Amino acid sequence: MSITKNNTLHWHLLAAAIVGIWGATFVNTKVLFNSGLTPLEIFVLRFIIAYVCIWFISPRKLFSKTWRDELIMVLLGITGGSVFFLAENYAVGLTYVNNVSFIVCTAPLMTVILGIMFVKSIKATWSLILGSVIALLGVAIVIFNGSLVLHLNPWGDLLALLASVCWAVYSLLMKRISHQYSAVFITRKIFFYGLLTVLPAFFFDPWTATSAMLFTPKVVLNLLFLGLIASFLCFVLWTLVIAKIGAMTSSNYLYLNPISTVVISAFVLDEPMTAIAYVGSALILAGVIISNK
Repeated sequence: MSITKNNTLHWHLLAAAIVGIWGATFVNTKVLFNSGLTPLEIFVLRFIIAYVCIWFISPRKLFSKTWRDELIMVLLGITGGSVFFLAENYAVGLTYVNNVSFIVCTAPLMTVILGIMFVKSIKATWSLILGSVIALLGVAIVIFNGSLVLHLNPWGDLLALLASVCWAVYSLLMKRISHQYSAVFITRKIFFYGLLTVLPAFFFDPWTATSAMLFTPKVVLNLLFLGLIASFLCFVLWTLVIAKIGAMTSSNYLYLNPISTVVISAFVLDEPMTAIAYVGSALILAGVIISNK
């Protein structure tokens, strides 16, 4: 293994670990939804926790160097924050978590397509295409979980697809800005603009959660996991990962999402893990290795 590969190996391992955590969040969100919280409330509470935490380590600089960069921060807050999580959360409420996980995991292919179309430096390679196809096949096997019938709600399906497109745009925007600002500064701006741009949604979906509902142990623990670990910690680290190994390579690790989703949902939501799901997991790993070779 070359010196360069040795120097980046830990970033690849970190990317895989982060995606594993994000795969679990589909289950956390479903638990909170079943506890009475709306998708909008789940997002706002999650990002408030993360935003408060990040101020303890963030530089006190308020704005970006230019207004153009600040506009990119707004778009990051929308594509990686408000619209992405609202689409994903509402999709989880409308259909099965495994179905949402599969559709959202088309984000790497969306990133490849948009990158080739709009970013001159990004070129398609046979290893990238082949690895993406193999990994996507593995994702399909894992999520279908041996069943010939996939139960999809059309609105949940479309919302999950919207989340996939948002994450692809987010990844490409992050590629553009990640070397110009610190990961903590960028993440803080994402949390702020994510919260700011989601506020109009309350006109259509008013707040209904009560204090009695919010302070039950199950709700508190799941919100803390989503806010502290999956948002605050993982977003900061993911920004660093994109800066170190690139938007295209890091996006392909999203194919690992269904593995943790299926395993955790089997324990928490009583959704079975079959032998064919293990075959799919092996294909996902193979596809990620090939596409990132």
